[in-house]
Amino acid sequence: MPAAEHTTTVVSTKGQVILPKAIRQQRHWTAGTRLVVENTAEGVLLRPAPMFPETRPDEVFAVLAYKGEARSLEEMEAGILAEARRYAGD
Repeated sequence: MPAAEHTTTVVSTKGQVILPKAIRQQRHWTAGTRLVVENTAEGVLLRPAPMFPETRPDEVFAVLAYKGEARSLEEMEAGILAEARRYAGD
């Protein structure tokens, strides 16, 4: 669906609106996608809701404290590379 193309929909008696399939597919919005609804001067804005609430570093610092021997930078990089290869199926 081109950006300039307009389409219409109807608000149901329950306040529901059906988004056109082409828009849902373009945005990868499947059933169950949570959307933030924002009232703006130009109309209503829909955008995907964040998967996790915003946090500050001091709210999560040391939540997953590591108990064990410290790893070197080389060991960490090797671990990351191994996982990337495993993920890629190499």
